[in-house]
Amino acid sequence: MDDFVCKKLTEWGLSDWIERFKDEGIDKESLECLEDQEIDHLIPKVGPRSKFKKRLKLFKEEQNTAHQEAEIVSPTHLQREQEEAVDSDQAGPSTSDTSDKGKRKLDFQGETPAKKRQRDTIGSYSEEIILSKVKRIMGHVYESLHSEENTKLNAFLKTKVCDLDTDKRELVGVFGKTGAGKSSLINAIIGEFNLLPSGSIKACTSVMIKVEANMHNPKYEAEIEFITNEEWKDELWSLCNILENDQEKEDNEDYRDTVEKLSALYGEEWRNIPPENLMDNKYFREIPEFLYNKRKILTCETARELSAKFIKYTRSDSRDGEGKEVKRWYWPLVKCVTVRVPNNHLLQHVTLVDLPGSGDRNKSRDRMWKEFVGNCSTVWIVTEINRAAAEKEPWEILESACSLMGNGGQCQQIHFICTKSDLLENWDDHSKDAIRTLIFKSNMEAKEEVQKEFSKLNNVKKHFSDDCLKVFTVSSKEFKKKKNLQQDETEIPKLQEFLQNLNDCHSETLNYVSGAFGILSLIQGSSCRDMAGSKADVCSTLGEKIMKQLIDIRKSMDETYEAFEKCLNEGVEKSVRSCEVTLRPILYPKKSAGFHRTLKCVVENSGIHKTGKGKQINLNLKLSSWLTDSIDEEFKKTFPNEGKCASFHGVINSFSLNAEELIEQYKAVELQ
Repeated sequence: MDDFVCKKLTEWGLSDWIERFKDEGIDKESLECLEDQEIDHLIPKVGPRSKFKKRLKLFKEEQNTAHQEAEIVSPTHLQREQEEAVDSDQAGPSTSDTSDKGKRKLDFQGETPAKKRQRDTIGSYSEEIILSKVKRIMGHVYESLHSEENTKLNAFLKTKVCDLDTDKRELVGVFGKTGAGKSSLINAIIGEFNLLPSGSIKACTSVMIKVEANMHNPKYEAEIEFITNEEWKDELWSLCNILENDQEKEDNEDYRDTVEKLSALYGEEWRNIPPENLMDNKYFREIPEFLYNKRKILTCETARELSAKFIKYTRSDSRDGEGKEVKRWYWPLVKCVTVRVPNNHLLQHVTLVDLPGSGDRNKSRDRMWKEFVGNCSTVWIVTEINRAAAEKEPWEILESACSLMGNGGQCQQIHFICTKSDLLENWDDHSKDAIRTLIFKSNMEAKEEVQKEFSKLNNVKKHFSDDCLKVFTVSSKEFKKKKNLQQDETEIPKLQEFLQNLNDCHSETLNYVSGAFGILSLIQGSSCRDMAGSKADVCSTLGEKIMKQLIDIRKSMDETYEAFEKCLNEGVEKSVRSCEVTLRPILYPKKSAGFHRTLKCVVENSGIHKTGKGKQINLNLKLSSWLTDSIDEEFKKTFPNEGKCASFHGVINSFSLNAEELIEQYKAVELQ
């Protein structure tokens, strides 16, 4: 077997079969000649075999079309391939930075679902071939640039070529208390009913779980990121202080929280271990990655197998059900778990993040939590339908996180998802049609109640309008049982369509080919030698146009600066006058039993403390609230999250150099 076959099998995620191919003497030529019967003999397992056949078919198609590929492909040729691939009149030259962190616009109006997913109807093979060819071309371009003189233009072009491979992902944050059905909902939506554990096992309140597609191999993976040794050492010191200084013990949340955390990691023997010995390496033998500040990777063939493996890193003790055989639970040391699912089209450019309801007393976990919340373009609040409007926790989650999601964040939509919509009393006393009518009526009532409750949240309304909220009623159980459900029984298909729309906004082929076309156009334009005079004229004209356009932008920014300055000055005055009133409930609570200990924790944690029930005390936020409140309304107008609006009252979006006119006048520099 030659190196080519070995490389291809590794590239296709089939490295386990290299020895088999080697034994049969398969080289590049015989690889291209393999027929179905021979493949069945080589790879007896159905899963790997079907994947191999797909990859081989694609490879053969690439070989058949390779002779059409010139040694250097012109931008015009590349543009034609782009148009054939996506059939879109909106695709054009682009050199925009693919790592842009700006607010993304999720505007799907005017496009039918068929139009959005037309690349699937074109055929995944043809799209993969085009993308593969363009990537190969850009690889040659990068090598050529690398071997040439390192000029400013050269460095710029190399950066742009590297940026083409940047994977832009939409984050969807999922909030909800334990038992609300978050795990079942995520499992049902992505079609992996055995992935995230649910049921009798108690979910940990600290660990964040990301669910995304596995783009590297066809296996189920879990990547566990731990807090650092120093962070755990600091936390142990804080936990031991709580144990030593506590007088009320069983009646105190912090005490119970501390006992639960230490018992999960060390078992009941922690009570007999001197505090200075709790960092001994013997307690971390199963997770040496923690000791060396590395990430632990779990790889499995099935979702069920992976779920059983990573449960100890995300869940707490259980007396029965799944996980009862687990002796040690490592969630106190875990910052984040990334679960990767193979061959899942809904997760191709979307990451679902299962988030705790508020920040964490661990600083690195708290920083990551804030980063995730701020970067979510959509947030799902999950709660049971029977108390959707009355349940306090989901609304508290929304209020506590709204400032991170809204002003200064990426969030454009809030989806309030009411789970377990199939649970009705006296179910057996009704016919199927009557049950469907009752479900529909119950769902409509729940939606109305949620909308009414949302309209009362003045703090949230500073950041989000009523248009940002959508309410869904779902039943993961019924969705799993029946394939052809009607929309009034569960709206999981609507949520799946929403995720598909997010994916369609990030067509890898469209983005990559558009960017490649822009880069090659710039290279070709800069290599022309007969346009020195035109360049000077164009530069002069562009300078004049830019100066005129910048006047409007400068005016809007000056007005914004003055508005913010006025708001903040008023905020400072209110903050000074109201400082004592703001601090009084924290420093002098009505129920003062054991409060000295809580206040000590607040001071030790730089102004932030999270109690055992998950309620967060944030002294810093309280003190700065008058300042942030003073600019909330102005900030929302200046930097709106909603897709139909633009920052700085639209002046940046309206910036235009009218390049079409210049192209007509100066044909020689059209590509530039």
